[in-house]
Parts: sequence; structure tokens; C-alpha cells
Amino acid sequence: MIRMMLAAFLLSVALTASSKAKLLEHIPLQWRPTSALQLGTTQMTASTVTIAPFTDGRDNKELIGENREDDTPKPVTTTDDVGTFVSTNIRQLFDQAGVKTVDSNGEVIIKGEVKKFFVREESTYKSTVEIHLTVIDQDGKTLWNGLASGEATRFGRSYQAENYYEVLSDAVVNTVSSMLQAADFRKAMSGHGIGPTT
Repeated sequence: MIRMMLAAFLLSVALTASSKAKLLEHIPLQWRPTSALQLGTTQMTASTVTIAPFTDGRDNKELIGENREDDTPKPVTTTDDVGTFVSTNIRQLFDQAGVKTVDSNGEVIIKGEVKKFFVREESTYKSTVEIHLTVIDQDGKTLWNGLASGEATRFGRSYQAENYYEVLSDAVVNTVSSMLQAADFRKAMSGHGIGPTT
């Protein structure tokens, strides 16, 4: 009898541990885009651009997603620096678009604060990325500032890290697409701003 009770207890502990192990908590951020970058023009700026590491202005800096298919939402969290992740990959996308990026002392500097970086999973995965950007010249003059955002939606198996990675990456790609297609932003990138627009 005692042996059966002990076995049942150990099974319960194992199932509880297994359930907790399945939660997508403290996962590393991974760059997995499936969307193509949309360019606003084939004529990219001749100015060199420095993209400073972005800050993370979100209230809950670990929470990047949530599965809401059940009564009790399942969180998706990371301990990685979301601001650095976003700015690093935006630089990569700028390079891909033909923008000349440099580590420091660019003719144009882009600073950013991540306001949203989140996936809501219900019947589909829906992500939103929103960044407050400030474009300045080497003298510190503001050439442009405002919000840039992007969204993405995809189907996939329930509560899979891979799908969270893809839909967040796609939202960043779509954010950059919106930036490169905005005439005012492109003008600021050339070093000729129109002043604050917020």
C-alpha cells in the first residue's frame, strides 16, 4: 500500500515538473523572419547611419507573449535584452536594404525605445512591435522623431517557441518596411530632417 502511494506521489511530482518544464519561460530570443523586407525606394540614403542600442520601455521586460487558448494564460518570457535584440536586427535589415550602417560616428544616428514587443496567441499567433524612434545628426539636432510599428500573423501548432520567434521577427521586418517606405523618415535618413513630428 505504501509503495503504491509512494509511486502515485512520485508520478504526480513528475507530471507537475513536466507541466512546468513545458512553459516557455526564460527562452532566448532568436531571429527567424519569414517575411520579406519591403523597400520604399531603390535609392537608399548615401549618409552613414549609426543605430544606437535601443532601450526597452515596456513595463514587464520579460514578458514577450502569452497563449490564451485556455482559461489560464500561459506566458512566454525571456531574460534577453529586447532593446538590443531589436536594434541589432534592424541594423541587419538596413544593411540588407543598402543603407550604409557604421558602429559609431554616423552622419545620422537613430535612437529607439521599444514600446511593444508581444505575441498574443489564440487561434493564431498575432504579434505587435512598436518603437519610438529619434533620428539626430552629429550635432545632436533632431531630424525626425515618431513611432514606427509592425504587425504579423501566422498559423502554427499551439504554444511553440518557433512560432513566437517567427512572428516576432516578422513584426520587426514589417516595422523596418514601414520605416523605409515613409518619405519623412527617408528624408531624415539623408540628413535633411523636418524637425520633431511627435
